[in-house]
Amino acid sequence: MAKSKLKPEPELKMFLVPCSCGTTFAVAKNYDHQGASWGRYLRCPTCDKRHDPKNRLLQMGYQRGKYWSVDKC
Repeated sequence: MAKSKLKPEPELKMFLVPCSCGTTFAVAKNYDHQGASWGRYLRCPTCDKRHDPKNRLLQMGYQRGKYWSVDKC
């Protein structure tokens, strides 16, 4: 009987930028690899404040228990 090879499940990740106004918005994993460095500053969709996501990027990972948790800050 052949052993079945299980493929590892891909890790689901979200990359979030929190703002002091209370809004949290998502960015792509490779947001800072595209365009010039001045273009990496993101504007909050609520208050229009500029953010450098490298300073406060939250990385959320989906856990097997069917919930999201913070992986890195």
